[in-house]
Amino acid sequence: MELKSTSVGQHLAQHPYNKVKMLNAGVEISGPKHAYTIPFNQLLAIRCKRGLVWGELEFELPEQKVVRLHGTEWRETQHFYHHLNTLWQQWGDEMSVISAEVLSEQSQCILDRLQQQRWLTHEDLAQIQAEIQTMLSSIPLPVARLSEFKLCQPHYEFCLKWLRSGAEMVAAANKAWVDAMLTEHHEFFDSIEARPLNSAQCRAVITGEKNALVLAGAGSGKTSVIVARAGWLLHRGEVRPDEILLLAFGRKAADEMNLRIGERLKQPDIQAKTFHALALQIIEQCSKKVPIISKLESDAKLRRHFLIEQWQQQCSEKKSQASGWRNWLSQELDWQLDDGAFWKNSYLSDRLAIRLDYWLGLIRTQGGSQADLIALAPETLRSDFQKKIRLLAPLLKAWKSALKEEGAVDFSGLLHQAVNFINKGKFVSPWQHILIDEFQDLSPQRAALVNALRHQRPDTSLFAVGDDWQSIYRFSGSEQALIADFSRVFGIGEQCSLDTTYRFSQGIGDISSRYIQQNPLQLKRKMNSVFQGEKNPIIILPDSQLEGLFNKLSSYVKSEEKILVLGRYHYSRPEILKKASTRWPKLNIEFMTIHASKGLQADYVVIVGLQSGKDGFPAPENASIIEQVLLPGTDHFPDAEERRLLYVALTRAKHQVWLMQNTESPSVFVKQLSDIGATVKRKP
Repeated sequence: MELKSTSVGQHLAQHPYNKVKMLNAGVEISGPKHAYTIPFNQLLAIRCKRGLVWGELEFELPEQKVVRLHGTEWRETQHFYHHLNTLWQQWGDEMSVISAEVLSEQSQCILDRLQQQRWLTHEDLAQIQAEIQTMLSSIPLPVARLSEFKLCQPHYEFCLKWLRSGAEMVAAANKAWVDAMLTEHHEFFDSIEARPLNSAQCRAVITGEKNALVLAGAGSGKTSVIVARAGWLLHRGEVRPDEILLLAFGRKAADEMNLRIGERLKQPDIQAKTFHALALQIIEQCSKKVPIISKLESDAKLRRHFLIEQWQQQCSEKKSQASGWRNWLSQELDWQLDDGAFWKNSYLSDRLAIRLDYWLGLIRTQGGSQADLIALAPETLRSDFQKKIRLLAPLLKAWKSALKEEGAVDFSGLLHQAVNFINKGKFVSPWQHILIDEFQDLSPQRAALVNALRHQRPDTSLFAVGDDWQSIYRFSGSEQALIADFSRVFGIGEQCSLDTTYRFSQGIGDISSRYIQQNPLQLKRKMNSVFQGEKNPIIILPDSQLEGLFNKLSSYVKSEEKILVLGRYHYSRPEILKKASTRWPKLNIEFMTIHASKGLQADYVVIVGLQSGKDGFPAPENASIIEQVLLPGTDHFPDAEERRLLYVALTRAKHQVWLMQNTESPSVFVKQLSDIGATVKRKP
């Protein structure tokens, strides 16, 4: 059966098509130069329209495409339309039965997955959505028509919901599963630590996501969560103890974690390691011998003496080296140098030894050749950076020679060797779960070691606990972006927050949280405290009132309560503390730098050195060109890391914090804090 345009209608319409022919399961529209076949499985709608004189047929296709036939005799058009529409609808009814079966099977597959009594991961969602898309491409009906058929409608709407709102569906399913786990295993969560885990801690422990970032605010119980996570994996029978790897950044932190694991889990086969201890284990297993850590690496005094000796020798033997170093120290660092053999000046040598140690450490951590290092520098710095690298190159060469003579390695070499062994397949990872503490301190080199293990064994899950608000070790190579851009670096995963602190009051938490989150690049969250605390938890005083403050504190602070005095630098220690033991014998006062105080707590905190300028807080930016190129990039918010350092200081106190400002040249931090709720007083 076919329908043609009239000769007059075709002439007036000036359209490429003048005939439509009915096929077994479709139509063919053609003209003198064109022909277009439309199968029923691509046809979304057929419309019959009447113009002033002639009829018109309109065929709607996917992607809003429409094919029209104009200029047909109206009665013939109606007759053809009714016959075609009836045939098309009959075909659709037949195909809807097949489609409904396919849709029903897919819906049941999803329901079966929901009945598995487990966490649904992002990978599960991606797989579900991919299965739905594959299924939709395999059914005979156009997807846009599925809602027209009662047989298809409920299953199609169910599948469509998973395509459009899959993340919400997964979140709801996971919440139900978590609630069920909390009910079924409440004894575990109540007894795994000395204090029952709170709801946020439980949810973090239970997560089944392959990559999980737990944002653990100050005093929120991150160690409890790591220990409980290991315990949960064993409690559920998901892994053997030797398939769990716990990583910490320092030996002390690893020992503390092992003590907790021993007390709570009674599992000697689970041992927290430092990254360097892990690298040693990998190298030992691959090379069948235990690497020796160089004495130069383990003894800072010896290391700096060695570097200065090499530097002095280079300057005395090579005029070009002496000239280059003179320019560097006098121009970039603005140091006053002696005429002649300036390298023999002992004060200069002691001062430079610290710098040389730091710069060579950055170069060793980065690894690679001179050309590789120079390529890291932006074009504007490259020429100057190249000169500095060439001045340092002889010292690096001497370092490598010393290690070779000693038959030893340094810490950077350990990590590089371990990654190479893993990438070459010489080491096979036995770990299915990697748990990392203080994740905000991760450096690119350590991240490379973690990812090498994970790439070798794709089923490995990563459970990272850290706090981007306390990322304060950029100077030692930690890169804040590794936690801020967690999903980009380590893969899509779950992010949750431990939102209750047991360390400081709600008043301290409110002000410090508002303050740190003024930087839009810090991850947003709210911290709640288990107690409200003082009416004025953070007080700003003139630094001249420090003695008066201690006098007041001596009237009510108990001898067992701790007062922590914190400064930006070691030399920030107030002179008045020299007489503290006799002036206020009942006060338990201790001074330390803010960096050293991280992880500690006290009843009261006094922050000193809040002044601007040189030796101020925030510290002025004065990084050498070596640091500018080799250290991880910074976020562009003003004083971002110094702000995080102040946050660390504020959150060491349980009850109250005093900030001692230089009233003649106050730190910018003083006004910033007073603007968001800190109390300014003239006297204690």
